[in-house]
Amino acid sequence: MATVDLIMPKLGESIMEATILKWLKQPGEFVKMDETVLEIATDKVDSEVPSTTEGVLEEILFEVNDVVPVGSVIARIKTNNGEGIKAVSFEPQALSKEKYETRHRDEPEEVFFEESETTNLSTGQAGYKPQTTNFNGRFYSPLVLNIAANEGVSMTELEKITGTGNEGRVTKKDILQYVSERKQGKVRSPQSSVGSHQASAISKSINEGQQLQTTNPQLPTAYSGNVEIIEMDRMRKLIAEHMVRSKQISPHVTSFSEADVTNMVLWRIKVKKDFEKREGTKISFMPLFIEAIVRCIKRFPLINCSLDGDKIIIKKDINIGMATALPSGNLIVPVIKNADQLNLVGLAKQVNNLAENARHGRLKADDTTGGTFTLSNVGSFGSLMGTPIINQPQVAILAVGAIKKRPVVIETPHGDSIAIRHMMYLSMSYDHRIIDGSLGATFLTAVANELENFNVEREF
Repeated sequence: MATVDLIMPKLGESIMEATILKWLKQPGEFVKMDETVLEIATDKVDSEVPSTTEGVLEEILFEVNDVVPVGSVIARIKTNNGEGIKAVSFEPQALSKEKYETRHRDEPEEVFFEESETTNLSTGQAGYKPQTTNFNGRFYSPLVLNIAANEGVSMTELEKITGTGNEGRVTKKDILQYVSERKQGKVRSPQSSVGSHQASAISKSINEGQQLQTTNPQLPTAYSGNVEIIEMDRMRKLIAEHMVRSKQISPHVTSFSEADVTNMVLWRIKVKKDFEKREGTKISFMPLFIEAIVRCIKRFPLINCSLDGDKIIIKKDINIGMATALPSGNLIVPVIKNADQLNLVGLAKQVNNLAENARHGRLKADDTTGGTFTLSNVGSFGSLMGTPIINQPQVAILAVGAIKKRPVVIETPHGDSIAIRHMMYLSMSYDHRIIDGSLGATFLTAVANELENFNVEREF
């Protein structure tokens, strides 16, 4: 008899932990090769973990709701192959549509977001190196920040807690012990400095509401009028937390521009039937937008970066995330890797495949990681423009609005005239810590110019 160790796999370069949602097999049960043993979740996607061998599940090392580091042994399976004890890693599989849509509303919320994407992890090691955020270079997981917000712990207090985690990291145990001691009067809450940069890291509004609930836990919230109460699903909670933290981390500035995309619209109308017939996929506006963005990123590489404390990390790879609405109403951002190395046909196929997989819950963990810039097509829902929220740890996100026919003044060699043109608004939100208005507006104008100067005679 031999024992095979199942390892928590690498789920993307920025993801260092995953939450165990459900064990589908219990100790003593027989498992087949590639049979799903458990389900896990990150902030990006839910995945199924298959068995890498055939045998009897001997031991489960983590329970449901546990947050497990990448590289950790999560279970052991007894086999009859006689090869001795070994560690086996695997690629998680995306949840099926049925399982994706039937999650219970009481699923665990302890899913960690990682802000940095600069660390390469080895799946063969149980240890891991947590990445740093922008809070004085010290790492705080969203779980710790969430507990701090719930218990009214300010950033001033949080920074004084001695962490027992790797490199002094404050763990869940540390923050809970601090809260317990504070309630017992063993520690006093220091007064936060008004206007402190660190104090802004925990949302004031969240703190006020959560402190009220902590102070009066016996008082239920009263709702007046004829209302219906709907519990957020786990994914919506994660999205909400991600958006709030982005606003806390990055000072957002939004610039606006408009583009005459008549040439692009007419070209698509002309080629779309032949394109689909020849390439086997449809040509939408999305790959055309991405193509223009990629060209401009090459001219303005600072747009394609992230921040690690006071270090600017300029990304050489151009990985474009595209915000995609799910049938449930939630949002996910699959990523087109190395978009600068794809031609228009390649971009179109990537856009369509990722969108289709997103709608049917077939995305893998790697499909939603590694993004360096995000595009949101708010026009697909009829909006003229939007003020998108930055997808951390990126520093910019661009939104394109609905394309509308409008009478506009155009310049001709014979003077100005009024014509019916296809017009579109563009808006870009960017992190003012690193991108000033001049760069943000210049980049956005460059994208608009790329779209306006679309070659209507081009081949695809």
